[in-house]
Amino acid sequence: MSSNFPLSHDELVKLTEKYPTPVYLYDEQAIRENIRYFKKAFSIFPKFREFFAVKACPNPYILKVLADEGCGADCSSLPELMLSKLAGIAGEMVMFTSNETPAEEYQYAAREGNIINLDDVTHIDFLKKALGKLPETICFRYNPGPLKKGGNAIIGKPEEAKYGCTHDQLIEAYARCKAEGVKHFGLHTMVASNELNPDFFVDTARLVFDLVLEVQEKCGVNIEFVDLGGGVGIPYREDQKKVDLDYVAQKIRALYDEKIVPAGLDPLLISFECGRPITGPYGWLITKAIHEKHIYREYIGTDSCMADLMRPGMYGAYHELTVSGKENAPRDHVYDVVGSLCENCDKFAVQRPLPKIDIGDLLIIHDAGAHGRAMGFNYNGKLRAGELLLRPDNSVVQIRRRETIDDLFATLDLNGVESFK
Repeated sequence: MSSNFPLSHDELVKLTEKYPTPVYLYDEQAIRENIRYFKKAFSIFPKFREFFAVKACPNPYILKVLADEGCGADCSSLPELMLSKLAGIAGEMVMFTSNETPAEEYQYAAREGNIINLDDVTHIDFLKKALGKLPETICFRYNPGPLKKGGNAIIGKPEEAKYGCTHDQLIEAYARCKAEGVKHFGLHTMVASNELNPDFFVDTARLVFDLVLEVQEKCGVNIEFVDLGGGVGIPYREDQKKVDLDYVAQKIRALYDEKIVPAGLDPLLISFECGRPITGPYGWLITKAIHEKHIYREYIGTDSCMADLMRPGMYGAYHELTVSGKENAPRDHVYDVVGSLCENCDKFAVQRPLPKIDIGDLLIIHDAGAHGRAMGFNYNGKLRAGELLLRPDNSVVQIRRRETIDDLFATLDLNGVESFK
């Protein structure tokens, strides 16, 4: 179920007079309370860490809020590593989980003392060449293939995904790295995205813990931390239920006591790399109705488009939509709410029952706080929306301005265009 929008209609109208639509708004206090709930659920473990998935909402202001709440960062590129450092997240509070990674990005992560999480057994030699030697701490990503059922349109089935090492490759990798002097080891997996079944994560922990014990037995390696990935979903639809993290934590703790403690591996650091369940429910895309069209369907055209929020067009994802000021009006009209991109999939809502929408109405697209602005693009020359942060004192600060045409043209060498033949 979507979180309540934190501003009244009059407050929103006033805000958009200063910051025109389309624009994103995030609720800082709600994000803080949410990450506190997340951490409290897993506080039953001797050691726990949440590496926030920077890709979900790569804004240093958001990262600073999460750093203040004790979060680390999960990064997949050099710019994400740099954003995390800017936000004060450093050293082993950063997990560098990437794939097909350039050498210079590994070098940066190593200099910063970040945990390097290798995606493939062949990357051992690549990393060693890039750094001159292997780091003292190393982690490997596990792809369980058909051993783990699940997957969806976002991440794919494990056996079809490009990520991670097979079981046999991992045994080889840990043995080799131990022989080459690596001292500290971790194990990571990520096999779900937007999953709402709490038992899915318990099953993942069982699979990972079993592999930890096998690595100990076969390689003589004591794994010191496990990253159970992300993938915790949020209820985008009214009939969906939020994942009960207390239930997940308690079930995983039972497995921990059954498997990890007797093996002498306690305290084992348990971590997640969630993004969506942390910021997702507390970000909204605000757009304005600027056109209407009456053909085979009823259409409402907005001043935003898929370039600002691609999930509905890319995945057919559902986002709740509210007409500001008409929250209690009957939903007696059916619309496709669309953007201006030259693609027919550029639709925020399809055949959606909504109140009558008039030109100039402000539309609130919910649950856009993760994988929203972050996945924006410039196709059709579209300029991406800015971002605002609602502070706990109810003030609003701009944390990213809207793109301009100068931004779009900045990488073009325009000096020689007129004389070019």
